[in-house]
Amino acid sequence: MIKSLKIFSILCLLPSLAFAQVPQLQLPDGFEATLFLDNSYAGRHLAVRNNGDVYMSTRSRENTGNIIAMRDTDNDGVADQVESFSNINGTGLEFYNGMLYASDNTTVYRFHFEGDELVPAGLPEIVVSGFIMEQQHADKAFTFDNRGNIYIGVGAPSNACMREARTPGSPGMQPCPLLERYGGIWRFDANELGQDQVRDGEVYATGIRNVVALDWNSAQDALFFLQHGRDQLDILFPQFYGPRDNAFRTAEEFLKVEEAGQTFGWPYTYYDALRDERMQNPEYGGNGQNLARDQYPEPIIAFPAHWAPNEILFYTGGMFPESYRNGAFIAFHGSWNRAPVVQDGFNVTFVPGNREAMDDNYQIFADGFRGDTDGFSSAARPVGLAQGIDGSLYVSDSVEGKIWKITYDNSLGQ
Repeated sequence: MIKSLKIFSILCLLPSLAFAQVPQLQLPDGFEATLFLDNSYAGRHLAVRNNGDVYMSTRSRENTGNIIAMRDTDNDGVADQVESFSNINGTGLEFYNGMLYASDNTTVYRFHFEGDELVPAGLPEIVVSGFIMEQQHADKAFTFDNRGNIYIGVGAPSNACMREARTPGSPGMQPCPLLERYGGIWRFDANELGQDQVRDGEVYATGIRNVVALDWNSAQDALFFLQHGRDQLDILFPQFYGPRDNAFRTAEEFLKVEEAGQTFGWPYTYYDALRDERMQNPEYGGNGQNLARDQYPEPIIAFPAHWAPNEILFYTGGMFPESYRNGAFIAFHGSWNRAPVVQDGFNVTFVPGNREAMDDNYQIFADGFRGDTDGFSSAARPVGLAQGIDGSLYVSDSVEGKIWKITYDNSLGQ
């Protein structure tokens, strides 16, 4: 049975990495976090160009560009040239073949660079469109493999495909019609323009409530992602669940796609982080005790409920100790719906890995984003991750648009 892990001390996992106090963030010993950018706006995903320039997607910037472009001209670890461009208002952002790909809620675009300019001069080209505009789980995060494909996450505009959305006691629709256009990961040609979801897309993975964190693991030649677990067990089915069930049971699942077309169980099931078992959703006859009727993939790790995984990055750099190579950094945006217990998450975790498999343990790598708040809010919320050309790690924040640059002192040894 896959273990659903409780938070444990990094000291137990890696005794040599005792926490060291750094500005704002708490990191393993030898690491340092400095502010690369301070106070932008609603930061989302990050991307780093092969010349070292850093880009961040944002949301709801009024009368200015929605993509922030940054350059550190004097190599002091702080962006001193900052510009903005584009009216694309979204999350996904990544470089591929020298072009910057960006997404909003319905479309994936790309920008060309003619030289060393910080901001691309031309208009964006449309790579994939045709996704339906929705108000819930609408981000179109994406990643690329090594064969010229782009994988786009399409969240379902639903909690559990209920006949009457978020209505206490309403049963789920079976089969769920939303799975025709939502609730999965679609694969397209990364180099072709003018593609449409229905006409050109292939459903690469389905049965996924919402995915914002996905990345291609080149070492294992496979797609990995994290699923946002369901909400409101106690509100929608109080006869079976209490508030603490809602706060602790519905895991955020770390999963690997083993083959094209694989299905992962939404909306019929959820993974119980306390029982370490996949359960039947109450909309489909579950009562908090019934195991899932059908077999679905087990998570590599069942992370705590409502942590909201928003980005994953497989580390391939040379700056950090060798134990980090081929492991996964995961940015957790943090919860909003764990009441009556305090909200949680707001961290960057690390999952060790190698060329064959990912470990089923994890450690909190970067903490302290919460700051001195009351426990029900957070001063900063991690969203995006990107690896610098020097092997550093960039982390973005959605509250004020801060970006931290995390480095390691190699004089301490590997």
